[in-house]
Amino acid sequence: MANKIEELNYVPEMPEKVRKIVIIGAGGIVTGSHLPAYQMAEYPVVGIYDLDFEKAKKAADDFHIPYAADSVEKLVELGIKEEAVFDIAVPASKTAGILRMLPDNAAVLMQKPMGESIEQAKEILDICREKNLTAGVNFQLRQAPYMIAARKLIEDGVIGDIVDIDWRVVELHPWHLWSFLFGLERMEINYHSIHYIDCIRSFVGDPTGVYCKTMQHPKMQALSQTRTSIIMDYGDVLRVNLHINHNHDYAPDYQESMMKIEGMKGAIRIQLGLILDYPTGRPDKVEYITDDGKGWRTLEVKGSWFNEAFIGTMGGLMKKLENPDYHYMNSFEDAYHTMCVVEACYKSNAQGGLPVDYSE
Repeated sequence: MANKIEELNYVPEMPEKVRKIVIIGAGGIVTGSHLPAYQMAEYPVVGIYDLDFEKAKKAADDFHIPYAADSVEKLVELGIKEEAVFDIAVPASKTAGILRMLPDNAAVLMQKPMGESIEQAKEILDICREKNLTAGVNFQLRQAPYMIAARKLIEDGVIGDIVDIDWRVVELHPWHLWSFLFGLERMEINYHSIHYIDCIRSFVGDPTGVYCKTMQHPKMQALSQTRTSIIMDYGDVLRVNLHINHNHDYAPDYQESMMKIEGMKGAIRIQLGLILDYPTGRPDKVEYITDDGKGWRTLEVKGSWFNEAFIGTMGGLMKKLENPDYHYMNSFEDAYHTMCVVEACYKSNAQGGLPVDYSE
């Protein structure tokens, strides 16, 4: 492991044998997170492609990547030659087409979401199975060091059985950084709250149903939705609630980016600082309390969502290549379940709430 990895006290999944990587896409998520994370983990990137060749060339120069390809075909050819993992970071609607260009039995990490609809997700699922791909989807939040820390507290029985999860996001998001989001029919859940849905699933599994309302804001009508409320139904014991408002256009005093997990013996509270003043972010914070009467205490966690979590999604895929029996938490099969929950959210939103009967 690299020295920077050894500094982490909650380490994302890492392979014994590192594989070479080729990347399709050189946008902001790649240059801002994938490549810095791979450098940190000492994962060698040997080639990169983008529709904009100059963008690919600049990324190659900035991150010392030996080869910038001017076509997908050349990048795929290099990947086959190097027995590399294919890292696909393109708009979700283009993922299936790229997958079809890859060789059978390839190893692939796809950027989230897994398509922009359940139909596209099912197409991706079928392609991965037909081509026997060892594939994952980059829902990286579940691999963030503070989520690893929270998972360990839960596994160690510190807070007891989980009975309540609250996720609150109240901030002003810089949507202008992602121009492709403007004009999409499905936006907020597909490209933001999907992270929270997926991460919650990694803690408590699949819900039986959802109640959802997602909507626009009068100050941001160029985007289809920027505010969302979701209840994930886990029966009569576990309550799960998401409150998402990306339009808090006021002072930062009462902005929030918080996940709270309550158990029968205690609770965990995580501040996800990245979302506050994105992309600069503010400090993360992990706190927990138990029934020992000592109050809330802070758990020191080194590393964050961006960029350390991106180590785990790729590292776990490499571990799966080493051992086919290894449980890879970012597998495409698991990711498909996240897409099923997302689809249910959009259906719930379309159906609307139960009409109130005001008759006398």
